[in-house]
Amino acid sequence: MTAINGAVVLVTGANGGIGTHFVHDALARGASKVYATARNPREWDDERIVPLALDITDQASIQAAVETAGDVTVLINNAGASVSSPGILTHTDEEIRRNVETNFLGPLFLARAFAPLLADKAHAAIIDIHSALSWYAVGGIYSATKAALWSATNSLRLELAPEGVQVVGVHVGYVDTAMAAHTDEPKTDPADLVRIVFDAVEAGEHEVLADETSVQAKAGLSAPLEAVYPELKPAV
Repeated sequence: MTAINGAVVLVTGANGGIGTHFVHDALARGASKVYATARNPREWDDERIVPLALDITDQASIQAAVETAGDVTVLINNAGASVSSPGILTHTDEEIRRNVETNFLGPLFLARAFAPLLADKAHAAIIDIHSALSWYAVGGIYSATKAALWSATNSLRLELAPEGVQVVGVHVGYVDTAMAAHTDEPKTDPADLVRIVFDAVEAGEHEVLADETSVQAKAGLSAPLEAVYPELKPAV
């Protein structure tokens, strides 16, 4: 298990609603330093917060972050991209590439770059933010990339377990942030999500199902496809 107290935390997508809560909650739990990263990092009113420019789709930017933040003990892959339409065939080339690079390749390459540093530290962890849509393919390329990240997280967990690095995958439905402003469906408060995630990390857990939507989505993996996707049932 990994204690946030005394940890050095790096948060991607720190300017967003969930990322901001990760930054503040980490400090509230005793983190000694938080690297708050974004393509265009903002200023913070706490000397324990270090703004750091990071484009997770750019290998040179990732390498620069590794060189700057070599003391990191907890890496939080929170940054993500979404799409404007649900159908994978309607996405633009740019949307598809942006989702693949931001939701899958970016977190994977960042984890790979930081893994040797984390393996040298006691009580280190990687936290990957997936989605309930990892298990429910109605989000087009967004679902596909989150499913890919889920699989990569499972692989990272197995590879890093012998090194003592805890790898935590987080699944959640809608969260009350700008990304979910388009829907009136129930949403998880980002503060609640972050609390649930950090509680799970400190309890030594490997996976977080943060809401009922995620619980149901995972349960659906063992159901017949026609039960998960009623539209596949033949018309009577």
